[in-house]
Amino acid sequence: MKLSQYCHKSVISTNFATVKKCVFDIGRTVFYMKISSSQMFKNFNKWCLGAFAAMLTLGAFSVNAQNTEAAASIDGSGLFKSKCATCHQPFKDGTGPKLFDVRTAWSDGGAGAESIYQWVNNWQTAVANDPYAASVSKKKPTAMDKFPDLSKPQIDAIFDWVDAQEEKGGSTKGGPDTPVDGEEEGGFSWIWLILGGLFVVIILAVSGVRRQLKTASGEASSDNLSYGEEFKSWAWGNLRYVLIGSVVVFITLIVLLFQSMYSIGIVEGYQPSQPIDFPHTTHAGINGIDCKYCHNSVTESRTAGLPTVNVCMNCHKQVTGNDDSQKEKIAKIYAAAGWDVNAQQYTGKTTPIVWNKVHVLPDHVYFNHSQHVEVGGVDCKQCHGDMTKQQSTAMVQPVVELNKIEGNVQLTRPTLTMGWCIECHAEKAISDGSIDNAGGDYYKEIHRRLLYGDKKLYSEYLEDGKVTVKELGGWECAKCHY
Repeated sequence: MKLSQYCHKSVISTNFATVKKCVFDIGRTVFYMKISSSQMFKNFNKWCLGAFAAMLTLGAFSVNAQNTEAAASIDGSGLFKSKCATCHQPFKDGTGPKLFDVRTAWSDGGAGAESIYQWVNNWQTAVANDPYAASVSKKKPTAMDKFPDLSKPQIDAIFDWVDAQEEKGGSTKGGPDTPVDGEEEGGFSWIWLILGGLFVVIILAVSGVRRQLKTASGEASSDNLSYGEEFKSWAWGNLRYVLIGSVVVFITLIVLLFQSMYSIGIVEGYQPSQPIDFPHTTHAGINGIDCKYCHNSVTESRTAGLPTVNVCMNCHKQVTGNDDSQKEKIAKIYAAAGWDVNAQQYTGKTTPIVWNKVHVLPDHVYFNHSQHVEVGGVDCKQCHGDMTKQQSTAMVQPVVELNKIEGNVQLTRPTLTMGWCIECHAEKAISDGSIDNAGGDYYKEIHRRLLYGDKKLYSEYLEDGKVTVKELGGWECAKCHY
């Protein structure tokens, strides 16, 4: 556009100030024309700001709704199974009393409103503060475990789940075989989607503003570039930083991949159902039956073995059950053994019991029970937990639960993993001091060879005052793998 086309020649020739104003008006007009070529960005910015505000509002509502939902969907079933099921049942007295409608029982008995929560967190505190709690503490000879980590909403969630159950034979409302609301594990939280949307909106808004500023400053060369082309141009201009960032992202993805692979096959808290309920709390706890009576191959074999039905019949010929529920379960043992209760004799018609396996090791892993129990002197509770307090068939207990048991070696890795085994081998002492007092010809021979063959190595073993499994070859691959 020529100056003569915009301002009159006479005006230009007579007044310099007027000429200056005309030139300014020309520049402003050109600037407006360039902006008008990117008019879409004006509307785009308005849209971005509106979307940003809407996303913030939606995010606030989502977070609030998520917090409300989380408070309302505490997994009472999972908490009951992990905290209470070893001693309590909804409708039957065991090591602990039945829990169905227990809040009403406490209220009717005159307990304070907060007394039952104090009882769960620390029963001794409840006993000191409430006479009803003191009377409850005298009903059972065993003392209840303390759960100071359970909050009031979690305790209510446990009781709500228990109260929603119905006895066997009735319709279950969220019973043991029915999924409980909120019990699904994992899931992608909506909050991350909202945050991701917010970041996209912010990036697009900033990019639009940046493009307008570049246009206003006269950088017309990038005016027609797409977002992809502009990013490519930026990447080539900052190639060093792009390469460094790419390497960091690649290494991060590799690390996350390996971390996810390490979690494959790790299942803690697994508790399969069994065809016949076997309350360890009654057999090993109340009756004091030694583990080796039923698992009689544990000292002589690779496996501990399941008791045969004949072992069960040693007691259950006489013990027929105190109520209908017990009699129904014991009747399955009679059917498996072919025992006629009325005639008091075997019929020869047997029905095998198909037990569900609890602990499963990979085929390439070798584990010998007799080596650990008989030679190593490892107590069953080191791996299986305190069986005197487990109501159902032994589960793969989490390592945090095993660490609570007095006398257990304190470990950190998940149970039944390689890390768990080698950590135990590194911490478990064969003996404190000289291994000639470890017991067994195996360790006596090792002691003899070290004492008369390599005293320097032997002295190194005794620097910490103990000889560990690791020091005697417990970390050699061939010890556990075929």
